[in-house]
Amino acid sequence: MDTWNAPTFLLGMATSWGLIVAIGAQNAFVLRQGLRREWVGSVVLVCALTDIVLIALGVAGLSWVSGGLPWLVPALTAVGVVFLASHGIAAARRAWRPVDATAIDASTGSAIPVSRRRIVLQAAAFSWLNPHAWLDTTVLIGSLAHAQLQAQGPGANWVFAGGAMSASALWFTTLAWAAGKLAPWFQRPQAWRALDAGIALMLLGLAAGLAHMAWQGWQAIPA
Repeated sequence: MDTWNAPTFLLGMATSWGLIVAIGAQNAFVLRQGLRREWVGSVVLVCALTDIVLIALGVAGLSWVSGGLPWLVPALTAVGVVFLASHGIAAARRAWRPVDATAIDASTGSAIPVSRRRIVLQAAAFSWLNPHAWLDTTVLIGSLAHAQLQAQGPGANWVFAGGAMSASALWFTTLAWAAGKLAPWFQRPQAWRALDAGIALMLLGLAAGLAHMAWQGWQAIPA
């Protein structure tokens, strides 16, 4: 095939959007940082670059490694359960305690600053310790890219991957920008409490679902 194929590129974009647009743990973190207007560019960069790397790994063939290492996905899932549950509990505490939910400095009336390093590490954790990201971006998109390679010939898999990578970068940028526009609505502690309550329910629900998935995965490993 030709090096450039617009339909394949657009198919990759559509596939990626279909997987990442739903609000998940990573998107919730980007949304919250966008609302706080705190190191937003760094957060978007970390999340987008993570997706690009995961997609590239999937296209390069890592999606088939799990076939030889049956414990890999359950192990990653178990790590994700602990991570999501801990942040879900933290969000619940912020929702329960208005001061923590808004993170407002009483002396200045502004948001308590958090270091860029801490925010970048949190963004990296939400990106890399998210089993859904590995399964969706690496395994699923990698498999679909491989299907494009078989159907259209050399290069089609990377054109598909390029579309998926572009969609991811565009989505995180748009989400952070839109969150910044909504920031004036979150001047009240009640709004932050409602947001954190929703995030807590979502993260704890994801953790429960992943725990069930991990248990099933461990049981399926041959003795």
